[in-house]
Amino acid sequence: MRRTKEDAEKTRLKIIEAALTLFSRNGYSNTTLAMIGTEAGFSRGPIYWHFKNKDDLYQAVLAYSQEPLERLILEAANRSNQPLEAVERFAADWLTLLTDDAWFRQSFEILLNKTELTEAVGLILVRERQLTENMIDTLASLFATAQQQGLISMTLAAKRLGLLTYTYLMGITQSWLFAPGLFDLEEERTFFTERLSTMVRHA
Repeated sequence: MRRTKEDAEKTRLKIIEAALTLFSRNGYSNTTLAMIGTEAGFSRGPIYWHFKNKDDLYQAVLAYSQEPLERLILEAANRSNQPLEAVERFAADWLTLLTDDAWFRQSFEILLNKTELTEAVGLILVRERQLTENMIDTLASLFATAQQQGLISMTLAAKRLGLLTYTYLMGITQSWLFAPGLFDLEEERTFFTERLSTMVRHA
């Protein structure tokens, strides 16, 4: 029985990996379950065994591929005794994941460049917006702690600094995914992280 469960999980992950590849390449609307089955090396039967339909698979794809981001948010929250270091680590790890983790990178490609805003993906967008709000709130909490510790000025609201950090990272992400030849993110990661640190420390 254990072996059967292991095989089933391997099949499920192979389907998710194939779907990630095709959703990021073709977009949600232009990818069919038949195409995903072919990419994964299966018929549609195993797909329907694990997922109710394409929408269900799409939700699973984004939930799985964005688990690293959810871990980063939790890790940042757990470093609240060193708030500025937590923000800097969050930013550095985000950029590292973009270059080093193909699934993480593909999740952003799907969301930013390959998802049409249709009713079919409405629930997914609600989930992503909740994740975004959680991220900004976590960053804002860290900045509020930094202000209470006298590490940064009280001039700007902590919420605005959290929003600034999020939009800064999303801007880098979107720019690089849209035009990867514009800059080498692996080479520029340290530069971007240091600029963010300077920005928030002297805001």
